[in-house]
Amino acid sequence: MPLSTVKLRLLVASLLTVSFLGALDHTVVSTSLATIAGELGALELMSWVVVGYTLASTVLLPVLGKLGDVLGPRRVFLTSLIIFLLASLACGFAHDMTWLVVSRVVQGMSSAGLQLMSQTIIAKVTTPRERSRYLAIVGAAFPIAILVGPVLGGAITDYWGWSWVFWINIPVGVVALGLAFAAVPKLDRGQLPRHYDVAGAAAFTLGLVTLVLGVTWAADGSGGVRAVAALVVSAIALLAFFIIEHRVPEPLVPLRFFANRTIAAGIALSAIIGVGLFSITAYLPTYFQMAYQVSATVSGLVPIATVLGMLVSNLLTGWLASRTGRYRVFPIIGTSLAAAGLFVMAWLPAGGPLWVPMLVMALVGMGTGSFMSLIVAVVQSAAPTSQTGSITATINLVRQVGSTVATAVIGGTIAFGVAALLPAGLDAATLTPQAVHQAVPATQEAVASIYGQVFTPIFMALAVTYAIGIIAALLLPQGRLSDEPNAANTSISEPVSA
Repeated sequence: MPLSTVKLRLLVASLLTVSFLGALDHTVVSTSLATIAGELGALELMSWVVVGYTLASTVLLPVLGKLGDVLGPRRVFLTSLIIFLLASLACGFAHDMTWLVVSRVVQGMSSAGLQLMSQTIIAKVTTPRERSRYLAIVGAAFPIAILVGPVLGGAITDYWGWSWVFWINIPVGVVALGLAFAAVPKLDRGQLPRHYDVAGAAAFTLGLVTLVLGVTWAADGSGGVRAVAALVVSAIALLAFFIIEHRVPEPLVPLRFFANRTIAAGIALSAIIGVGLFSITAYLPTYFQMAYQVSATVSGLVPIATVLGMLVSNLLTGWLASRTGRYRVFPIIGTSLAAAGLFVMAWLPAGGPLWVPMLVMALVGMGTGSFMSLIVAVVQSAAPTSQTGSITATINLVRQVGSTVATAVIGGTIAFGVAALLPAGLDAATLTPQAVHQAVPATQEAVASIYGQVFTPIFMALAVTYAIGIIAALLLPQGRLSDEPNAANTSISEPVSA
């Protein structure tokens, strides 16, 4: 459904604003968590303010993707935005941690609709060639949120109080809602499903929730038996999910799409982004504080450089793909660059000049950003237009699940490795960067060496992950993104039936 240039720009502005709000709530809360937990008196539930949001947004992706195809993305988008604003209001008024966690779960559920429907709406109103540029613009919300979220959250908490971390969404969201009502067109709706995949939704939800719980418990060592039990339940539920999806006439996640080479390779690349980069970013400051003996403020320069590289290449490759129609070269170069960068990180000696790892991780970010949004456009173009919401949900789902699981695994590896290698007299549970920086030089060198030993295999594993991504990128068929509205990508060699 083509739009005028003015209306398309208004639409993109609205979607970018809303996507930024959803992405910001992943990051803005981090610096206010300690204050929130202290005032509400529930330190043991603090992590669920973040985990509940992330888990809810991940679980709802396939459900909302299907609803977008059936009810139309405009309805799901506007409803999600209204619920998001109401949940933000409820978060700010929370008087105990249970209220806050429940409100965050609702906020996370609606955030999934904002993220997913933004990409789906762009796919519906642009040609495959145009959408690479516009998806890159909307996709810029995530790296920008990573950059400004923690600083903004800390400033709001210090000067206005933590409630305003959530209430700041209201005025911005109301403006975005007004823009959305005016700019988001009424798009074609699909037919109501004769048999909605309730069993698949239930099995997927159970499998994912227990998987995250099991990996989290196993990683932090808080419960061996319950971690094993959760992982067993997860394996059974996910197996049941795949069996259900193969048998139901209208599955929640259309597994038959994986028979198409473009879609299969694109989804693999999306998962590699979650596993290969998103999982390690949170641990980079700790690594540099311990191994390079820098302050918390200085250690944040490396993830900032990574995200800036991601942002620049995301916008650049979206523009280039839109101009030329070519797309295959970008994930090939991007995965190669990221694999090489992480391999270099594995062999960098700890304690060297900080500008070196900053440059290397900026290149990793550039490699990842070069296909982060582009691959969404490619996969959307390879699927029937009637399944745009479902396939967009699938490509986002594998990225988020990969990131969540890999983050927990890396955290557990760091905790176990450091505890096992620390010399007598040092306790990993109480070892802080401040304590290490104030210790005698021998202790500082020992801790730096330990963190170097622990992180080396982690960086190597992530480099191998991106190396596998090179293979997936090479499997993408040759072709160009089409200039025709609702046209399939000309690279599709194995068509998918609607």
